[in-house]
Amino acid sequence: MSLLPRFSVSAVVCLILLAACHRDQEHSAELFVFGTIVEVKLWGASDEQANRAFAELQQMFQGMHQNWHAWEPGRLVEINNAFADGRPVEADRGIVEMIRRSQLIEQKSDGRFNPAIGALIRLWGFHTSDYPIIGPPPDSAEIDEILIHNPSSRDIRIDGLQLRSENPFVQLDFGGIAKGYAVDLAIRHLQDLGITNAIVNAGGDLRAMGRHGERPWRVAVRKPGGGILGAVEVRGDEALFTSGNYERFRQDELKRYPHILDPRSGWPVEDVASVTVITTEGIEADAAATALVVAGLAGWPAVARALDLNKVLVVDESGKVYLTPEMEQRLQFSGDVEREIVEVGATRF
Repeated sequence: MSLLPRFSVSAVVCLILLAACHRDQEHSAELFVFGTIVEVKLWGASDEQANRAFAELQQMFQGMHQNWHAWEPGRLVEINNAFADGRPVEADRGIVEMIRRSQLIEQKSDGRFNPAIGALIRLWGFHTSDYPIIGPPPDSAEIDEILIHNPSSRDIRIDGLQLRSENPFVQLDFGGIAKGYAVDLAIRHLQDLGITNAIVNAGGDLRAMGRHGERPWRVAVRKPGGGILGAVEVRGDEALFTSGNYERFRQDELKRYPHILDPRSGWPVEDVASVTVITTEGIEADAAATALVVAGLAGWPAVARALDLNKVLVVDESGKVYLTPEMEQRLQFSGDVEREIVEVGATRF
């Protein structure tokens, strides 16, 4: 499972358009954040609220980039260096919260989501923003050397803001959870400013609250590799996240190796092209979508049940769609799609 985000936490954070346009009661801004365009739309906010919100969100995202980056100098790199040396280290509240949530999701998913495999991700060359990567995979012995030490987020001890791990092979990479948490924090901040109708959309991964005037917020679900699979109307306050195998990969003369690694084997997963999850929080939807990709076609229903998810859509490598009854009720397909309805929970670990 690669924990590189679907918008990579590797790119320079900058503001490219700030509160520049609004029509009627809508205000919108586009922020270039973590390597993707993050579109923020507000409905019913005043000009003053919107301008303040967009400026403060830019500042928040800059701080996240500096603190959460897995390989550029910053707080997370300092933490990983301390783990490697066996030293205690101070973290910020955001990192502590992501570790706490990761520990729970790692446990519930039976290790299919694990942000402590940064050493594996680095070994595969996925600590980069430049794709595709050309070249053969790592040597199996190098992968096994990391796996034998079983790095896990549950190896991290938390005491307030102080962290410590006695396993030096624990190296955090929040690529599978950081975007979800960032979107959650953005929505929370908008709520604190008195804004009740908004959407924060990071390259198709989003959380929305309230309504877009007289109608719900309506968002697209992308096909793996491009195009639109269908559309969903967001109800109340919901997050929709997709994890996919189709954009970031390593390629040699023989094979294509997707960037999402199975933490248990150290090798890329292959039979699932993408997973889309709808739930109440971005942090949960982001991590869960990654865990379900790793679970594969045979295992995703059990993992969905373990994570208390009932709105899930899975697309396999051939383009066939598998989805829960609750997701079928929510998704309006844009065309004819081969699909199978799956009742979650028939399988156990």
